[in-house]
Amino acid sequence: MMGALYDALKSANVDDEKARKAAEEVASFEQRITAIAGDLSIVKWMVGSNIALTLIVLGKLFVVGP
Repeated sequence: MMGALYDALKSANVDDEKARKAAEEVASFEQRITAIAGDLSIVKWMVGSNIALTLIVLGKLFVVGP
C-alpha cells in the first residue's frame, strides 16, 4: 500500500476503508507498470540484436558478394 496516498486521502476526510482500498489499488497498478517496463526493455534488446544481425547479413551479401 502507498502510505503517502493513504495519508493524503485521510487528510481529505476520506473514510478509512475507502482510503486503504484506493491506496492498495494504485499500488497494484504500479506493480503492473513496473512489470511491463521490464518486459519492454527485453523487447528493445531483442529488436536491436535482430537489426544488427540483419545489417551484418545484408552487408556480407552486398559488399563481399560471390
